[in-house]
Amino acid sequence: MGEVTVLDRRAAVATLLEGRRDMLVVTGLGSASYDVMAAGDHAMNYYLWAAMGSAMTVGLGLAMTQPDKSVLVITGDGEALMGFGALATIAVKAPRNLTIAVLDNGHFGETGMQESHAARGIELDRVAEACTFPRTLRITTMEEVEVLRGHVAARDALTLASVKIRADNPPRVLPPRDGPYIKNRFREALGFSPI
Repeated sequence: MGEVTVLDRRAAVATLLEGRRDMLVVTGLGSASYDVMAAGDHAMNYYLWAAMGSAMTVGLGLAMTQPDKSVLVITGDGEALMGFGALATIAVKAPRNLTIAVLDNGHFGETGMQESHAARGIELDRVAEACTFPRTLRITTMEEVEVLRGHVAARDALTLASVKIRADNPPRVLPPRDGPYIKNRFREALGFSPI
C-alpha cells in the first residue's frame, strides 16, 4: 500500500477541539488520550484507561443520553479494530450527535507500533459505510479536519471519519489516571452529583 498518512496527529486533534464549548469527548486508550490532553485538559473529557475497544460504545451511550450535546470519540485504528463489532450497533442506533474520529496511522501504537489491519487494506470509513453510517469521511488535509469540526458542531448525522496521520510517537502528555476522579469530574460538568 502507498503512503497516505499525511497529518500531524496533535495538530489534527487540536483543530478538532478548537472552540469546543460543551462538546463531550471520549478518548480511546493511549495515544488518543495523550493527544486530547496535549490540546488541553477539560472537565468534559472522558479519558479511558484499560478499556481498549470501548471508546465507541461509551460514546454511543453518551450520545443517546445527552442528545443536545455533540459527542466526539477520538480513538486510534488499533483501538477501533478491537471494538469492530460496535460499528454495527452504533449504525442501528444512529445518534445524530455522535462523531467518531479514528486517528489512523496503520499501527498498534500502544504495543510496539506493529502494523494494524488498517495498514493492510482495512479502511474503517468503508466498514462504517457498509454498516450504513449516514456520513463517512477519509481525511488527509487540515482543511478536511476543519470541515469535520463543523460536522461535530452541527450534530446533523452520525459520522465516522478516518483521519490519516503519520505513524509517529510524540511525547506522552498524560491525562489524569484516577478513574473515579475522571468519572466524577465528568458527571459534575454535566450537572450530576458524583457517585
